[in-house]
Amino acid sequence: MLFLLFSGLTACVANQLPPRYAVATGPVPVLNTPDFRAVFGGNDGTTLAVDRCGQIRALEFIALPGTAFRIEGNSGDFRFPVYRVTSDDYPYPSTTGYYIDSRMVRTTGCAPTPRKRTMPDQETIISRLTSAVGTPYQWGSNLRQGIPEMLSLYPPTDNQPLEKDTQKTWTLQGLDCSGLLYEATNGWTPRNTSELVDYGSPVTIAGLDAEEIVQIVQPLDLIVWKGHVMIILDRERVIESRLDCLGTAGGVAIRNLREALQQLLVTRAPLNEYQSGLTATKGFVIRRWHPGVRPGSGTVPKAAPSRGKN
Repeated sequence: MLFLLFSGLTACVANQLPPRYAVATGPVPVLNTPDFRAVFGGNDGTTLAVDRCGQIRALEFIALPGTAFRIEGNSGDFRFPVYRVTSDDYPYPSTTGYYIDSRMVRTTGCAPTPRKRTMPDQETIISRLTSAVGTPYQWGSNLRQGIPEMLSLYPPTDNQPLEKDTQKTWTLQGLDCSGLLYEATNGWTPRNTSELVDYGSPVTIAGLDAEEIVQIVQPLDLIVWKGHVMIILDRERVIESRLDCLGTAGGVAIRNLREALQQLLVTRAPLNEYQSGLTATKGFVIRRWHPGVRPGSGTVPKAAPSRGKN
């Protein structure tokens, strides 16, 4: 046994150069481009690469401390290495790859232990969600306070103070819709809505109207489709982070659950399982995932009437 342990250690040390893995020492932005300086500074060193709504679309998510990466490649075109990586914390396909700043991780030749994840209890998650009210929307962010170090890692070249909103975006402050849930659960839940539509177990809602749906949902149920998620707080309230290009109603806010469902039912049909590629109508599902919710409490009673489209 001792020999096997020593042999494994020797093999690991022998693979230290080049490093094959990286571990986040703090929060780490993961981009879909290796050109970090083009995103944070641009040609003049003072411009952020944002879309017409002011969002950094190059940001995929913020890896939490302890996140393990596999190093798939290394770019040498910068003053610091940029690693092309993959991670079990973000297992989504990519046509461009995912990239991290090497200054924000430690490297190793040994496969690191996966990030320790602990499911918070229901009350803690709800408290974290409601405390985020007023947080601005930020595409790709799942850390409301952002990463202040971005200003020192990518300092604006003119050394002039940034405008308040620009500084918030530069440091990635805010939450997107699934990022709101990801932060509240310590990164337990899937990061993207493309996976949340199949997460947990289905709540049977096909054919029901808003009032009928309200009667069977439970706290932390997810109203979700590919592109957006709302989190039910109770049978009166739902919370979400919404992008609003006009800047008047965006960010994290609590809405009336009945009103939110009534508005949603105008354009989307309630489904028991999410269906990709719907043509005649768009759909949404409700998923139950937290173990604190009583099993089976989302099943429609047999006497409940069925209305609308399936």
